[in-house]
Amino acid sequence: MTQYLTTYDLVKGKRLADRYTIVGARRQSGFAAAYEATDAAGERCEVSLFPAGLFDQADQAEEFRSRLVPWREIESPHVLRVREVLSLAGGLLLVTDLPVGEGLRERMDREKRLSEAELVTLGTQLLEGLGRIHGAGLVHGDIKPRTIHVSGKGAALMAMLVDGGITPSLWNAKGLGEKTALIGTPYYAPAEQFGGEAADVRSDIYNLATVLYECATGVLPWTGASFLEVFQSKLKDPPPMKKRAKDVEVAPHLEAAILHACQADRRKRYGSAREFQQALNGRG
Repeated sequence: MTQYLTTYDLVKGKRLADRYTIVGARRQSGFAAAYEATDAAGERCEVSLFPAGLFDQADQAEEFRSRLVPWREIESPHVLRVREVLSLAGGLLLVTDLPVGEGLRERMDREKRLSEAELVTLGTQLLEGLGRIHGAGLVHGDIKPRTIHVSGKGAALMAMLVDGGITPSLWNAKGLGEKTALIGTPYYAPAEQFGGEAADVRSDIYNLATVLYECATGVLPWTGASFLEVFQSKLKDPPPMKKRAKDVEVAPHLEAAILHACQADRRKRYGSAREFQQALNGRG
């Protein structure tokens, strides 16, 4: 009988694939627990175990692996680098660089808002990363404060997307189809994804624009406490920032760029990360 690995097995000192040694738990990444590890050369990295229990059939794990392999080709300082995607004891092991800094969610919980300069820097950097992702024919599929890491402040701010492709890849590998249930996170996903439509370039742009709106105002553009209420709120275009946070002052071109990117009708949003990036910097 095959002995499958579980997260309970990933204790300090545990060795995986004969070259990765667990240092300790690091974060929860949606469908997997992520751990700091060292490789055979002693370099630090992060490993995420997707246990066999996530998959109903053995070939689903292989399908998931094949969908994540192309992420190894993405080279950007603003996208977490994927090193390896390994089949392991009926599950899958994703090996990446170790994310630096902290999750944007943690920073926002502490600071509530970003300065306007930091907002532009954050958006510009993440859109550069998204441009690389989209240029490779991939989508992130679940951009939110927990899948963004930041370090530094002011002019030294550095931002990075993590967990790219995991949500849509797992969904497709499990054969659940494109119109079954919400793919993504309700407060950040566009209305079309509430019906399970596959994430695309404009979905990623909407996700990021919602994050930037929150970073600018300290609140989300959407209201509602339940799944249905949030969905109904998203059927309309986002309200002006002053309506959600009266004491906020944001440059008109910056607010306009963000509002344009998270319109309810996906056809009206920017068609590329580059277009959104130019608008954020007053060149749209």
